[in-house]
Amino acid sequence: MSLKERDKKHLWHPLRQHHLNPESIAITKAKDCILTDEDGNEYIDAISSWYTCMYGHCNDYIVEATYRQMQQLDHVMFSDFTHEPAVKLSEELIKILPHNQNKIYFNDNGSTAVEAGIKMALQYYFNKGEKRTLFMAFENGFHGDTFGAMSVSGLSVYNGPFEDFLIDVKRIPTPDGKNHHEILKILETFTSNYKIAGFIYEPLIQGAAGMKTHDAKGLNKILDFFKSHDILTIADEVMTGFGKTGKYFASDYIETKPDIMCFSKALTAGLLPMAITSCTQDIYKGFLSDNVGDGFFHCHTYSANPVACATAIAGIELLTSKEIQSNIKRIEKSHELFRMKVNHHSNVKSTRHLGVIFALDLNIAMARYGDLRDKLLKFFMDRGVFLRPLGNTIYIQVPYVISEEQLQKVYKVIEEALEIV
Repeated sequence: MSLKERDKKHLWHPLRQHHLNPESIAITKAKDCILTDEDGNEYIDAISSWYTCMYGHCNDYIVEATYRQMQQLDHVMFSDFTHEPAVKLSEELIKILPHNQNKIYFNDNGSTAVEAGIKMALQYYFNKGEKRTLFMAFENGFHGDTFGAMSVSGLSVYNGPFEDFLIDVKRIPTPDGKNHHEILKILETFTSNYKIAGFIYEPLIQGAAGMKTHDAKGLNKILDFFKSHDILTIADEVMTGFGKTGKYFASDYIETKPDIMCFSKALTAGLLPMAITSCTQDIYKGFLSDNVGDGFFHCHTYSANPVACATAIAGIELLTSKEIQSNIKRIEKSHELFRMKVNHHSNVKSTRHLGVIFALDLNIAMARYGDLRDKLLKFFMDRGVFLRPLGNTIYIQVPYVISEEQLQKVYKVIEEALEIV
């Protein structure tokens, strides 16, 4: 029996209506940018398996670092102990994070990194004797699937059945270069009428919304407003972090830095699950007290797993290397040329790119998860490229190690799709 058939006996896949779409492609190996299925078919992983494997699959340098750590220390609980990989990772990460970040808190995945950030903000004010219960967020943002993260997300396709159980959130439009004055007026109204604990945002690019971009200067004005009103800001860089936007972090494009930041995905190069919530020294000091209950009593069993930490260290070493930085610039240039080529196609509504991220919107209405979208996904897979459309948005987020020949093939199959869409 094939792996695909065995899968259907017991497995429940995420983001899937199994009654309508019961099949899964069985992948048996991966190397660099190539996924290989059980029938020997190969696919270029043009979205880095949900933006994680940015240095390519089974990268030799990362695998070797992981293997060495597995032989030294596999796991130890992080509540009572520390270890070299966690300490070194904190040191290396602080070197490349925005200058105001100073403390590192470990989590399991992107959703829990956000969850911890939300709880930090709420308890920060609680410890000061202030009860603040409202959060602010952008419209159409996505921050994860746990309850706090889901609360601040604005995509109802994920939240629908749970909306009666979520924390209170008010949403504002993303800045487009012209509307920041209107947004600031909205914020004035909200701050006059509510006790706001924090503002969470995906800096510059909203991933699940379809790689929608927004204006850096406008975002900076919004962050300045919250800073001036003593409201904490939380940058969700789970998707954007570690080089994807052309800088180490999307927040590097913005003058005003967040109080709290959230990371996962490319943090461990797609090899192991781990996440981090970082914060300023001031946030950390808000939890120091003679009262035990003022501490941050939030914990994950696999926090700071030594093997995952070693993997993350190797990833940062690659990210900061001349080779990877050169590759990122090469991909940026190729994306710009491709954007110019397809920007005026009759079936293209709009295009955008930043760093290794490229997106185009088709000039056709498509459900986020529907028949047309599934047909488009199959079209790409049949031609050996894994691209996963978000409704009518086709986006690319390739590994940094992709060859120019492979990248041109990705572009080619998109062009082919444009002719028949």
